[in-house]
Amino acid sequence: MTTTTLATPIFLSNDLLTGAEWSPAHTHDLLRLTADIKSHPARYAETLRGKFIALIFEKPSLRTRVTFEVGIQSMGGSVVFLDHTQARLGERESIADVARNLERWVQGIVARVYEQRVLDEMAASAAIPVINALSDKFHPCQALADFFTLEERVGNLRGFKLAYVGDGNNVCHSLMYLASRLGVHLRIATPPDYAPERDVIQDSKRVARETRAKIELCTDPREAVAGAEAVYTDSWTSMGFEAQQQVRNSVFAPYQVNAALMAQAAPGAYFMHCLPAHRECEVTSEVLDGPQSVVLDQSENRMYVQKAILQALFS
Repeated sequence: MTTTTLATPIFLSNDLLTGAEWSPAHTHDLLRLTADIKSHPARYAETLRGKFIALIFEKPSLRTRVTFEVGIQSMGGSVVFLDHTQARLGERESIADVARNLERWVQGIVARVYEQRVLDEMAASAAIPVINALSDKFHPCQALADFFTLEERVGNLRGFKLAYVGDGNNVCHSLMYLASRLGVHLRIATPPDYAPERDVIQDSKRVARETRAKIELCTDPREAVAGAEAVYTDSWTSMGFEAQQQVRNSVFAPYQVNAALMAQAAPGAYFMHCLPAHRECEVTSEVLDGPQSVVLDQSENRMYVQKAILQALFS
């Protein structure tokens, strides 16, 4: 009996920089491909045979590095790791020169960087695919894994009620982009001065009108969580903002996800976090380790989503 791989979606771009590269239909296709890869990994064991992928990391990582390295190698590819945690891209030589050199040796670049502009410049300078493994503005691989995790549990996400509580950061931005494409009702609660960026709000709401998704913003965490089927939070202080940690801890204290806040959500609502978590800050250990938490499923699914992205960009 022969088996065939699921049809690979065609994206609107050779790169994954923000998640806005994909139409709603292509986003659904990618999640279906992820499910097939997770269920039938052997079908995709040769997808990257003979291909070398450069991993460039300016920031420390556990989940992102391991899931990309294991994922690439499980598809027959090879990884070249470039540690830029001590010297940022552009310091020793220009970002464009790095990209133009790498495209002569490798077939793709996965970059975890401080600034989105670095990814944009790299993609503009190289003809090979560039994948955003995290920047200050977006984290598309994470958001795709998050929605895949929910889809595994509840099926079609159209109309699903997701609450996000905390900082309007890179993860929040990517959740907005993906929620708008999947028809999700996303309600976001942030302190007034920490809301998501205006351009991301506008772009997300524009797509939401097409898919009947809802993107709502407020400042009251209880309002955001009321009736939600899943509650998501992230670190109050992202890497690169450590100087603001003391101020942020004070500002965000009312946004902690604890048992009392989870009680405002729908019965059995899932708790989500992209990790690493700061226990007793943005979330209590009671919630993080509790029966409603799906954080380890999110972590595991990073690998399958990223394998689907690689399959889509390199097949």
